[in-house]
Amino acid sequence: MHPSPAITSPLPAGTLLSLARRGLVEAASSPLAPERYAAAHLSALRAAAAVLACRARPAGSSARRSRPTSAWVLLAGVAPELGEWAAFFAAGARKRAAAEAGLPSAVTGREADDLLRDAQTFLAVVETTLGFDGSQLLLASG
Repeated sequence: MHPSPAITSPLPAGTLLSLARRGLVEAASSPLAPERYAAAHLSALRAAAAVLACRARPAGSSARRSRPTSAWVLLAGVAPELGEWAAFFAAGARKRAAAEAGLPSAVTGREADDLLRDAQTFLAVVETTLGFDGSQLLLASG
């Protein structure tokens, strides 16, 4: 699969994908469930940001927003094929916030491990969707 013709620069997306991959490594090495969960969710968010970097277009000067829009909402809009993933990760945003706040009961070890696996799968889907492979990510990360 080749990158979408709407891609303006693969470097920002490649950097975001590299950061997402590093975050997954960090998540996998954390013994604490809240840290694992938060790092995995943040990695998924970085992967979503890579898609937005490739496909999203700046709003025109006449566009007015009443409030900020979630990256997950934007992702579903610019990449409908990732809409189910966007809904899944959006549903975990509050849990991530609780985990980041250090609440020990925010997530269980199983929830953290499940999210880590889901984030790894999502990253692989995003890389394929955007036409990146491991060698491009190594180049993009510097």
